[in-house]
Amino acid sequence: MISVDDYRATIIDLLGTAARASLPLAGCAGLVLAEDLRAGVSLPPFDNSAMDGYAVRSVDVAEASPAAPVELPVAEDIPAGRTDVTELLPGTAHRIMTGAPMPHGADSVVMVEHTDRGTERVRIERATAPGAHVRRTGEDVKQGTIALPTGTVLGPAQIGLASAVGADRLTVRRPPRVLVVSTGSELVVPPRKLRHGQIYESNSVMLASAIRELGCSAEVMMSVDDVAAFRSAIEPRLGEFDLVVTSGGVSAGAYEVVKDALGGLGVGFAKVAIQPGGPQGNGRWNGVPVVTLPGNPVSVLVSFEVFLRPALLTSLGHTTVDRRRVRARLTEGLKSPQGRRQFRRGFYWHTEGEVTGEVGPRGGPGSHLLAAFTQANCLIVLPEDVTEVPEGTEVDVLLLTHD
Repeated sequence: MISVDDYRATIIDLLGTAARASLPLAGCAGLVLAEDLRAGVSLPPFDNSAMDGYAVRSVDVAEASPAAPVELPVAEDIPAGRTDVTELLPGTAHRIMTGAPMPHGADSVVMVEHTDRGTERVRIERATAPGAHVRRTGEDVKQGTIALPTGTVLGPAQIGLASAVGADRLTVRRPPRVLVVSTGSELVVPPRKLRHGQIYESNSVMLASAIRELGCSAEVMMSVDDVAAFRSAIEPRLGEFDLVVTSGGVSAGAYEVVKDALGGLGVGFAKVAIQPGGPQGNGRWNGVPVVTLPGNPVSVLVSFEVFLRPALLTSLGHTTVDRRRVRARLTEGLKSPQGRRQFRRGFYWHTEGEVTGEVGPRGGPGSHLLAAFTQANCLIVLPEDVTEVPEGTEVDVLLLTHD
């Protein structure tokens, strides 16, 4: 069998690095910057007021106090957005709003709360130091410097900064376009009624949802359980996608459509030393990467977490691609098959003041127990050389939440 680590590396290498694309800012959320963004303007682009108040020369109000206010004529009003700001003359004040450009000659702003709010003449009750309440040109970002470096994950703040320095598009790693194919003659799509021997299809919607959560696009193709039909349905459309992911049809049974259809077309199949999810496959079909997953729903999700999720994140340009790993004490003993790395669904919690958290399994090891996965917030990892773990043992835990 192939080790978990070796197979993970194979899938990461198969997907490689996504191509670069220039996208509008609105389409960049969650993506990774593929090229340094240099500031087209300084931020702030001009000296401006950090407060509503009065632009003054600090020497003109150096003696101001509540007991002995300084009174100055108000020569100008400067709202935010005004572009024709005139020079401040000695012995005068300009009423100024937050974000408005500082007039030449002024070196500070008196907060409106420290004045009588006059519009023709203003009484100032506090002295102010040079530079007080003034935002200087370029104190956040200087024009021509790197505002966002390659590899930045683009969240709301990063996209806001890009726009603030004058960008309307960014060069990012283009999200892979993924075709998700679910196989099995027993599968029925809701809300059709089930007949005896049939089950509702869940793998494709589950996989597509997990893929989209990473920022990729995913199209679903429902059950195709005949070799000829499988090939004819997918092959003409291969050029539309960067990756094909299938579920089911890869085991050792008599009706394994994926294995039968792709076995001679550049896709190989093997057993991986993992539970659940041992039967796996990967390769290229007409040059397009293909990853084939087992058919049981828990095997699908575990395989996605261990192999496909880190590969897709790496392709997108992320440098952190693994779930956060912590240590926790088991609340009950567990058993694991020799020679396989077992991933058990679990619920992790950490009591304040305790050094180590605790984790308890949710559901058994069966790969069909999907409801137990909905109650889990982590995967408990049992190494290949471990067959039994007593209650109270510290184990590795992969957290599935972002808390």
